[in-house]
Amino acid sequence: MTALAQHRLATTGQLRRMLRPDGTRQLISRVLNKLCSDGFVAYTVLPGSDRSPTRAWYLTPHGARVTRDLPILRGRPPYPITSTTAASLKTAHTLAVVRAHLAFAADARWLGHEHGPWDWTPEVSHSIGEGERVMADAVMYYMAVDGEERRKLRAFIEVDRTTMGSERLAVKLIEYARLFRYEAQPVGRRRPASAGPSWLRWYPVFPRVLFVLTGASRNRLENRMSDLQSMVAQHPLVAGLAREVPLGAAVLEDLEEQGPSQAVWIPLAGGKPRPWTDL
Repeated sequence: MTALAQHRLATTGQLRRMLRPDGTRQLISRVLNKLCSDGFVAYTVLPGSDRSPTRAWYLTPHGARVTRDLPILRGRPPYPITSTTAASLKTAHTLAVVRAHLAFAADARWLGHEHGPWDWTPEVSHSIGEGERVMADAVMYYMAVDGEERRKLRAFIEVDRTTMGSERLAVKLIEYARLFRYEAQPVGRRRPASAGPSWLRWYPVFPRVLFVLTGASRNRLENRMSDLQSMVAQHPLVAGLAREVPLGAAVLEDLEEQGPSQAVWIPLAGGKPRPWTDL
């Protein structure tokens, strides 16, 4: 239930890989069916899965009330979905975001790094001024471990299923560039000169920005990556961000098949493909 409160929606198989990667599907299914009969969770059936139905699970309002006060969710209220219709509208994108998380989690286990179910926070919003906000599909927290050395990494994750125009996708880079520079001004008094940008309230270092693309041919996805690179090259605000913050893009299926630690990421500031940690 906590996993569904955190990630909004997930299939049975995704929950097994998230919570019990070495366990069996049957155990998770039994738990979910019991929670469903007790009214804590519900599900929607994914399109095209009639012969072997794939269920995407979510919290009911009753389940959300139960998980609301869990310490691990402090400051992040559960997000109940009130109907199967509402669930179906969110399913495709939400499950793609979970797929990206699972790719990083599996890679972390293989490498001996630290990244688990609670190190991925979906739908994180920050003000960028003038009444506008930038909404990241997720913020990832990741601990790379190399012997005695421990390296804390953070990333804003943008998952693109090719449902919006390429220009709209590239505009997200402008929003992150604005967040990088934005300094909130307290109402009625002057802000101290040493306060710094607003993102320092949440992050000691500005998270890298990673675009994960899926839902189209390889050629079309590569064109979208080129458009992201063009935004970096042509927009002065984004170019300034790229000088300070690692920016990269990769294909979701490559992350699942090869792993995020492989050279599958295209640096948006230019250069050869590389692991996300080396952008």
